[in-house]
Amino acid sequence: MPVTAIGAYEAQPLDRQANFNGLQLVYLCWEKHLMFCAPFTLPLPPSMVFGDFIEQVVKPSISPHPQALQVDFDAVQWRLNGQPFTPVLSASLIDNGIDHKSLLHLVTPGLDGIAGTCN
Repeated sequence: MPVTAIGAYEAQPLDRQANFNGLQLVYLCWEKHLMFCAPFTLPLPPSMVFGDFIEQVVKPSISPHPQALQVDFDAVQWRLNGQPFTPVLSASLIDNGIDHKSLLHLVTPGLDGIAGTCN
C-alpha cells in the first residue's frame, strides 16, 4: 500500500537526554530470566563507575529473583548494544561506551531461570 507524506514531522521525542537533568537512560536485560518481562529502564549519571553500577543498581534490581544471589559477577558475560562487551569496573558508564539509551545484556552462564524455565 502506498504511503503519502502529509508534511514534515516536527515533534520532539520526550526521552531526549536533555530532558533527564544530566542523567541518561540505560536499559538492562537479564537474559533467560523472564520473570522480568522487559529490560529495566534506569536513569543514571553518565559518570557512575561501572563497579558501582553493579553494586548499587544491578544487584538491587535483580534481587527479587530467586537466582539473584547465585550470580557470579566475575563470570558474567555482557553485551552492549548487541556486541560482546568487557566493562572496565573502575571506569564510568560513559567511558565504557554506555551512553543515552544503551542496552546492556547480562548473561549468567549456568543460570537459566527458575527450574531452567528461563523465568
